[in-house]
Amino acid sequence: MFLGTHTPKLDEKGRLILPAKYRDELAEGLVITRFQERCLAIWPVATFAELVQGVRGASSSQQVRDYQRMLASGASDETPDKQGRVTIPQHLRTYAGLERDCVVVGAINRVEIWDAAAWTAYEASKESAFADLDDEVFPGV
Repeated sequence: MFLGTHTPKLDEKGRLILPAKYRDELAEGLVITRFQERCLAIWPVATFAELVQGVRGASSSQQVRDYQRMLASGASDETPDKQGRVTIPQHLRTYAGLERDCVVVGAINRVEIWDAAAWTAYEASKESAFADLDDEVFPGV
């Protein structure tokens, strides 16, 4: 389970140091791809495989095909180096607007990487509605 907020910086080679608390779960490999709200998502390989199974079994509607294409065409499988760094391919850095300052967010089953300014704006826009979401999204919880 991925939790917390971290603020690493991209180095000049487009590498990001993964937070230490995430490294064990991602050490054997990960998949990084574009995600909603123009952030990036990182999944352990096994978790991404489960996601793909669900997507693969969905109907073949235009929306499903579009989602499959966008998810898979941007994906890159990576293995962190011994220092816990992972290279973020240029096309993904461009997609998410990543230059130097990043925010890495634990999102339960995945890790999200945001441009720092984009995360600040997103968080500010969602904070006031957060308390109301639990009853709407997860009734009875």
